[in-house]
Amino acid sequence: MLSTVSPVVAALSTGNEIGLALVGGAFILFALISSFVLPARYPNFPGRHVGWYVVLGILFFVAMISAVIVFGVEKKEAAPAGEATTTAAATTTAAATTTSGATTTSAAPQGNATAGKSVFASAGCGSCHTLKAAGANGTVGPNLDQLKPAFDIVVHQVENGGGGMPPFKGQLSATQIQDVAAFVVASTHA
Repeated sequence: MLSTVSPVVAALSTGNEIGLALVGGAFILFALISSFVLPARYPNFPGRHVGWYVVLGILFFVAMISAVIVFGVEKKEAAPAGEATTTAAATTTAAATTTSGATTTSAAPQGNATAGKSVFASAGCGSCHTLKAAGANGTVGPNLDQLKPAFDIVVHQVENGGGGMPPFKGQLSATQIQDVAAFVVASTHA
């Protein structure tokens, strides 16, 4: 359970986290005050004001559910480069396809797949992804055995993150990112 909380929170923007924290904190404060403080001071709480107490409880409940619906929305992710459609403005060469400033390489995978296996393990990729070659059974992220992503897609996703995945560009070197991408491609396209 706790292993899924971190990726979920990582997918939220700071503003969304603050909004959820404020509404959640107010709801918790209301619950604590109405459970401990008010009954200790006024033994007959809520007494004849039970109707107002129920209305206030319902309002806090609706506010919390609304906050989760509004603030719990993940950012929209741009379509991966591999799914981009070719337009008249696209320029194709033997090595790369450029569309509106985005470059997608179609070259053979670069990197060391053997070294990539250890990067996959040390970076904790298996806690979120399923990949048979790594003995990983994560269920938070996509099943890489089924997805069979292209090399450039893996490199882009590892560098920039997206969805619930954090970016690893600052944590892994360019060589490590190339290696883990080569490992994923070699493992899923065999």
